[in-house]
Order: sequence, then C-alpha cells, then structure tokens
Amino acid sequence: MLAKMTSKNQLTLPKAVTQAIGPTEYFDVELRAGQIVLTPVRFQRADAVRGKLAELALDDADVADAVAWARRAAPVPEPADKAGSPARKRRARP
Repeated sequence: MLAKMTSKNQLTLPKAVTQAIGPTEYFDVELRAGQIVLTPVRFQRADAVRGKLAELALDDADVADAVAWARRAAPVPEPADKAGSPARKRRARP
C-alpha cells in the first residue's frame, strides 16, 4: 500500500489499515532502521491525570489536601432579583 506525503508533511493512511487498528487519534512515531513505525496510542483519562500530577510534582498528600479543600462547605450566595441585588424576604400583605 502506498501513502503520499503532502507538502505539509501529512500522510493519509489507507482505509484498510485504519479499519484494522480501530479508532485512534494519536500514534507513537519511531524511526527503526530507516523505517517509520507508527504505533496507535490509546490514552485513558487516568493516565492523563497521572501524567499531569507527575509534571506538577504533586504527591498523594497534595491530592488529599486539595480534595479536602474542595469538599469544605462553601457559603451559598443569596439569589439575586431581576435588578441584580440580593432578593429580600417580603412579608405577605393582609
């Protein structure tokens, strides 16, 4: 099978190849003995989170502190009336 490289270094993979590997958006690209090897990469959300934690040098204690902070009850703001000011409780008129 042939694939043509465009002037922008883009390749279109043959349909038979893409159907055989299934849906994927990213490929690991490697040069081996003069050959370009594409390996499908399927990310899982957990992998992305672990990668970001490692990039930020966060450990388990940092994550636990952040979760505890997020779970603290925040004050609930009063609903605003149409004019944008907090709604006041009005007594019913007789």
